[in-house]
Amino acid sequence: MSWITKTLTSSIGKKLLMALTGLFLCTFLVVHLIGNLQLFKNDGGYAFNNYAVFMTTFPLIKIVSYVNYALILFHAFWGLYITYQNRKARSVSYSVVKNASSVFSRNMAILGTILLVYIVVHMSDFWYKYHNEELPYVQYTENLNTGEILTSMKEQGYTQIAKKVETFNEAAGTKTIIVKDLYQVVAYSFKSILLVLFYVLAMFAVSFHLIHGFQSAFQTIGANHPKYTPLFKFLGIWIFGIFIPIGYAAMPIYFYFLK
Repeated sequence: MSWITKTLTSSIGKKLLMALTGLFLCTFLVVHLIGNLQLFKNDGGYAFNNYAVFMTTFPLIKIVSYVNYALILFHAFWGLYITYQNRKARSVSYSVVKNASSVFSRNMAILGTILLVYIVVHMSDFWYKYHNEELPYVQYTENLNTGEILTSMKEQGYTQIAKKVETFNEAAGTKTIIVKDLYQVVAYSFKSILLVLFYVLAMFAVSFHLIHGFQSAFQTIGANHPKYTPLFKFLGIWIFGIFIPIGYAAMPIYFYFLK
């Protein structure tokens, strides 16, 4: 058995894999949130639908996306495996000293399982439909001089040759695109109060998971230093534990009540 295998199968090695994959997924959460904020633009979905095309057609982004999907599954099941191994290693549970471990660290496996269910629902609602089902198309005509955007709906299956068709009319000074309307899929999905509640509750799980997980990851990789630990704690609580979950939760709430 090589030293790499011995290291990765050791207790520290298992935690290291969790830490590295977790930090990568934290980066993804930030990037994905920035893209999804296009949903709040009052442009009929123009910015968001263009973002969806870019994320699913640009070669490098596609590769990173599939790596991300694999890491999500690995991170989730590896976490469950570590929890199982830890419990199997002791026949009697340790007595828990008050305040010795946070409620977050003691329930990481449960929170992770909730998030895995959320990811499956999320992917089936949007990613799978976008790639595999016949969605309506929308046509946008943008005035290149004024920036004004006009929209018109197209029937389902308007064209299957591409996710986006773009043409220019130099004489009129306009750009026209016909694109899969994922924006309308999102708007329709979040008319269900049950789905909205599920997404909001899932964001509470995200918050609790990240408050502990973000700081723990840096401790695992050896970045526990008096100079930097307060920064990691601040980022873990305020950015990943509060701001990012609120950003994601705001989307279903916005569509249910305001659109």
